[in-house]
Formats: sequence, C-alpha cells, structure tokens
Amino acid sequence: MSDKTKAQHVAEYIQSVAAIEECMRPFREQRKELRKNYLENNWLDKDDVSLAMKAFRMLEQKVNFEDLSEIYENLSYTMTGGNPHELSED
Repeated sequence: MSDKTKAQHVAEYIQSVAAIEECMRPFREQRKELRKNYLENNWLDKDDVSLAMKAFRMLEQKVNFEDLSEIYENLSYTMTGGNPHELSED
C-alpha cells in the first residue's frame, strides 16, 4: 500500500485537475469565439445556439428523445393545468 496520506492524494488530484483545466482553456476560448462568430454573422441567434448545444449534449448522453418528449409533454401539461391527452386545436 502507498505511504501517501489521503490529504496528499487529494492535493495531487487537485494539481492534476488544475493542469487539465489549464490545458482545456484554449479550447473553451475557441468555443466561445465560434459562438460569437455565429452570432455576429447572424447565422444563428442565441436561442438557436442554445438549442443546438442542448441537442448535442442529448446526443452525447444518448438520451431517448421519445421518452424525453413524453415526459416533457406530461410535465408541461401538469404545470399549465391541462390534460396531456387532449389534442390542442391551435
């Protein structure tokens, strides 16, 4: 077993995380500039970018869209006091 204390392991872990975070900084800056570029050129608006990123995260996490949609719909109706099984005539 290691002679290091838990505090030493925690300190090393934090140092490693800090080093990784520092390496990631340019990529975060690049992502921020990409977003800014799309907004400035009016290719997408803030809502488009936000929804695109949410969709991307859902794909990354392999979210089942049908299940999510059903839950979202039921929650939406619950919060507005409607019936999820009534069809809207909009």
